Amino acid sequence: MNFELTAEQREFQRIVHDFVDKEVRPHARHVDETGEFNWAAVRKMGPMGMLGLQVPEAYGGAALDAICATIAIEELGWACGSTALAISAHN
Repeated sequence: MNFELTAEQREFQRIVHDFVDKEVRPHARHVDETGEFNWAAVRKMGPMGMLGLQVPEAYGGAALDAICATIAIEELGWACGSTALAISAHN
């Protein structure tokens, strides 16, 4: 069994990582210290397909497979555990 990510999955991981590094990670400390949610980043996640990760497209979701959904949450967790938990709970 092959456990390597596909080229498409690696590209998705790179895109998500770059996004969270720029939009989520710089605000992580503030989120944790104040409890204020980073709504600006979340608003940008929708068009990227990071909300409704496994929801079918017919219902407005991204219809990602389990691996890509996991990649998205893992990368969010790398940047900000609070944001990752909130997004994960709603997917």
